Amino acid sequence: MTSDLFDSDGYQDRQKWDLGAWPEMYDRLKELRMTVFTAEPGLQLNLMVFTIASQAAGCRHCTAHGAYGLANFGVPIAKVQALWEFADSPMFSPRERAALSFAAAAGSTPRHVTPEHHAELRSHFSDAEVRTLLSAASIAGFMNTYNDSLATVTDQASVDWASQYLAPLGWDVGKHVGQRHEQRLQGPPGT
Repeated sequence: MTSDLFDSDGYQDRQKWDLGAWPEMYDRLKELRMTVFTAEPGLQLNLMVFTIASQAAGCRHCTAHGAYGLANFGVPIAKVQALWEFADSPMFSPRERAALSFAAAAGSTPRHVTPEHHAELRSHFSDAEVRTLLSAASIAGFMNTYNDSLATVTDQASVDWASQYLAPLGWDVGKHVGQRHEQRLQGPPGT
């Protein structure tokens, strides 16, 4: 690696491969996310599944976006923070715990989803809702792979929010900080 080709983090022109640089893909992915996240069992739980799957996968970028999105969609900050302890937190119902346990297993590599996860989901959700939860975790998988492999630069609004509310839980921006010329004040439209 020569210094004229790579920035100080070793990444070269990563914003050229950001999904925003491929409008057709970005628009279709945005449509898919809207279809999945707004389906039953509802936006907040679907976004919680996305966030936990992202956290399990280790994608700090998607974890920050998911958690910040939850706060923006009306989930109290205390409940967003409690996601990191959902299994023991009284803030979550058995139904939510089933979905979040599934999300943590689905976001892990290798996947740790078991027949017991599916049985627990089916005791709380319809088949269509289970399909939606699986889809939310799967979208997280795509986004986690894309953004973490590229080290997508997280927008400053999400970094500021996550630094305040998620850093006490162990989150940091890591490789997603980028160089000054790569940073945006806020995420691309529709995030």
